[in-house]
Amino acid sequence: MSNLIDQDITHIRRVMPLSLSGDLGGPILPPSYWRQRLHRLLDTGLINKGQLCEIDSLLLIIDLHELNIASAAAAGSKKAAMRRSRHA
Repeated sequence: MSNLIDQDITHIRRVMPLSLSGDLGGPILPPSYWRQRLHRLLDTGLINKGQLCEIDSLLLIIDLHELNIASAAAAGSKKAAMRRSRHA
C-alpha cells in the first residue's frame, strides 16, 4: 500500500501544478479537487512520515496558489475602483 501512496503522491506532484495553472479559462481541475485527493491519502491512516511531509508540501502549494489568485483579484478590483473614481 505504501508504494501505491508514493505513486499517487508522485503523480499529484507532477500533474497538479500544470492543472492549477491551466489556461485562459482557469485551472483544469480546481484546488478543491487536489486538496480532496490529498486529504483522502491522509485519511487512509497508512502514510509514513516522508509521505506526510510530501502531502503537506503539496497542500502548501495549493494554499499559495489560492493566495496568489486572491491577491491578483484584489489588486484588479483596487485598480478598477481607482479608474472609476478618476472618471467620476
